[in-house]
Amino acid sequence: MHRFITAAVIGVAALAFAGAADAFQCPKLVGQINATAGNRLDAGAHDARIKAAEADRLHKEGKHAEAEKAAKEGLERLGIKA
Repeated sequence: MHRFITAAVIGVAALAFAGAADAFQCPKLVGQINATAGNRLDAGAHDARIKAAEADRLHKEGKHAEAEKAAKEGLERLGIKA
C-alpha cells in the first residue's frame, strides 16, 4: 500500500511539472513566430502573426495545450516545422 501511495504522489508531481513546462513553451513559440515574421509583409507572415496572437491569448487564459497548437500552426505558416 505504501508503494502505491508513493507512486501516486510521484505521478501527480510529474504531471504538475509537465503542465508547468508546457506553460513556458507557449511564450517561447510566440516569440519565435514574431522574430521570424519580423517585417515580412507576405500572407504567411500575416497568418503566423494572427496565430501568435491567438496562442498568446490562450496562454494567458491558461489553455497551454491549445496555445502550443496554435503557435505551432503559426510556425508552419512561416515554413518552420515545429
